Amino acid sequence: MRPASRVSGINSSIALRHGAVREAILDRLERSLGKSPAAATRRDFYDALAIAVREELAERWVATRTRVASAHVKRVCYLSMEFLLGRSLINALSALDDDLLEEVRQALESFGHQLEDIAAEEEDPGLGNGGLGRLAACFLDSLATLGYGATGYGIRYDYGIFTQVIGADGGQREVASSWLGFQNFWESGRGGVRFRVRFGGSCRATRDDHGRIRYEWVDTHDVWAVAYDLLIPGNRSPTVNHLRLWSGRAIEPFRIEAFNHGNYAAAVTEQVDAKNLSRVLYPDDSTPQGKELRFKQQYFFVSASLQDMLSQHVFEGRELGELAEAIAIQLNDTHPALTILELMRLLIDEHGVEWAGAWQMTQAICSYTNHTLLPEALETWPVSLFEWLLPRHLQIVYQINRDFLEQVSARFPNDFDRRRRMSLINEDGDRRVRMAYLSVVGSHKINGVAKLHSRLMRETIFADFAEMWPERFTNVTNGIAVRRWLKQANPGLSALLTEKLGSAWENDLEDLERLKWAADDTEFCRRFRDIKRVNKQRLAATIKQLLNVEVSVDALFDVQVKRIHEYKRQLLNVVYVVVRYLRILDNPQADIVPRVVLIAGKAAPGYYVAKSVIKLINNIASVINNDPRVGDKLKLCFMPDYDVSLAQEIMPAADLSEQISTAGMEASGTGNMKLSLNGALTIGTLDGANIEIGDAVGAENIFIFGMTTEEVVALRAHGYSPAMIVSQNPELKRAIETINSGLFSPNNIADSRVVVDRLMGDGEHFLVLADYASYAAAQDRVDALYKNPQEWARKSVINALSMGPFSSDRSIREYADNIWGIKPVI
Repeated sequence: MRPASRVSGINSSIALRHGAVREAILDRLERSLGKSPAAATRRDFYDALAIAVREELAERWVATRTRVASAHVKRVCYLSMEFLLGRSLINALSALDDDLLEEVRQALESFGHQLEDIAAEEEDPGLGNGGLGRLAACFLDSLATLGYGATGYGIRYDYGIFTQVIGADGGQREVASSWLGFQNFWESGRGGVRFRVRFGGSCRATRDDHGRIRYEWVDTHDVWAVAYDLLIPGNRSPTVNHLRLWSGRAIEPFRIEAFNHGNYAAAVTEQVDAKNLSRVLYPDDSTPQGKELRFKQQYFFVSASLQDMLSQHVFEGRELGELAEAIAIQLNDTHPALTILELMRLLIDEHGVEWAGAWQMTQAICSYTNHTLLPEALETWPVSLFEWLLPRHLQIVYQINRDFLEQVSARFPNDFDRRRRMSLINEDGDRRVRMAYLSVVGSHKINGVAKLHSRLMRETIFADFAEMWPERFTNVTNGIAVRRWLKQANPGLSALLTEKLGSAWENDLEDLERLKWAADDTEFCRRFRDIKRVNKQRLAATIKQLLNVEVSVDALFDVQVKRIHEYKRQLLNVVYVVVRYLRILDNPQADIVPRVVLIAGKAAPGYYVAKSVIKLINNIASVINNDPRVGDKLKLCFMPDYDVSLAQEIMPAADLSEQISTAGMEASGTGNMKLSLNGALTIGTLDGANIEIGDAVGAENIFIFGMTTEEVVALRAHGYSPAMIVSQNPELKRAIETINSGLFSPNNIADSRVVVDRLMGDGEHFLVLADYASYAAAQDRVDALYKNPQEWARKSVINALSMGPFSSDRSIREYADNIWGIKPVI
């Protein structure tokens, strides 16, 4: 008789345990999927394994929830519009047990399959886009690994942000993501966990039995938020937390009367509208409809999440007055800022808490992470939108603002301009609610994500608030989950580190410090270099598969992978690529360091300039990669549809990490950390976490160039003329003229001129060409060092072994100790 699992899961009985892995897979194939091994496809084997692994996680999840609830400890609730998780199978197996992972590999081989091929059947979840979502995913990993009780909250997007396809003209096209095209065995639909979310209607004032004024929100249009849970395992930890995602459903999904009268579209209108709330991440907001949908999405997930927290709190038998001792809510940027207003509404209107008590609880519970100083990240919403969709919340924000401005006046009497600057309502023109200001006023702690960013945040966008409440502002430098970005992404280097240190570094990255001597050990550096070469060979095969471009692994792999945005300055990189191309044409016999320049990232659908940059990159690549005069000396590769899985191939293969944003504009960056951890040297500005990385690795082991933040401010104030800079640099002038000539876009010369006009416009905000000469000089230093492979390897090792402080485990401990006040429960 086969042993029974404690969790029956999906009609299965053999637990995934040592010595029974093959039997467990076979059991799920036959009993859950109805397939014999001979008839099963690779997808079937993937599904069978996913079912078995998830059942094992579920056991630990149940135990974790019981343990945390029984301990009556404080939990963190992490609210984020996106979570860029990556694939689950290898991550879960690796977290459970390395030996189990190897047994799975052997079991699959006995069926004629390779683990890597089976794992590749999994689609990356379409729940995030860039650094914001990836940071959230790293934090969930660390929370579980460190044993903290935590729940992530977000939206279960049916189609993600989009799948990026590059058209024949080199431009980005957006195609709906298909990540839910197959049954997703990693999630569990919690049909019994659903909450009513309300929109529209009006507010009615009444008096209760004690004569107090109460407000009723009536005549609303409601939808259901239905919960789906994804399990988040800790590495070598008994803790398994969950990410709860909300999907929109209509209260009345199908109106049979309309259908029977032939009005088929009207019969499902409410279901379509409700599902639109969870269709797509960041819908294009260039239209009024798009803006309204984004606003509704933010409230939808905030309201459902808060109702869930309060429901759980009451279910555990805890008093409402203990709420601030039971949960800590972290707002990941301004998208969840409506949390402040919705928590106040629920406490006052639904639970009868008086205003003062509700406000005290709200401030004690909420904290806010600011991620950027860019205006578009400091969201504002029209008052008219509140009036139309959230009238009760508008009343609440007005009352908060009145109380707050009284505090401002008491602290700074007769300073009316300060009141205007600090008001939660921007009264200039179209009246708007300032969501970042609301987040600051409604939180007890506000943090930036790198030392420079936190300083600039206090000195610029929140200067008045920092003067009023200096104790609220702090810094927590971002970090990365070493389990995914080294242990899983770079198994060769991971094995080498474990051989030298044991496995403790997986949960304590600062343990790498003990290996610093290895940078001067010839044998270690040789093995390190060999591992890098294997990783480059793997990536070269992927480039061939995706782009049909053959690259040499002897070339320097020069990598810039991140969201396409003007402040990240992909254009600076591309202009320099054209300069190198022209140098090769001028002197084909020159001793030039061969380069493979890899760029990847998505542009927002409505961001015309960013999409023009992508088109230019691909058009330049088409010319360079097909020019026989160039050969292996230079390749330019735009990798389409950049996601976590592709990043896990790129990071370990990179030699050079491009972190070249305009100084003062990148909050932190985490790609810089992932690349450095895998041995890439950084070429970067003094921006974001580049500064702290430079401090960690040493100035001699990083290529810093360009203006400082102060110099950027001074140049903008003095006046920036790109034309003057170009006129003084013949190489740069020739490159710009070549791009503008249409050489790279002969079918439509206007394609390249759009970008050139942007670069050359007086006052171009991101100062791309102002840093060109310094950037080119730094690239010369890169070339010189790469010609010395032993010294390059030594510096590469130093970079990798210096990344201990940049673990997300360290970040989470700082949040836990300094902001949330939570303790691990193991």
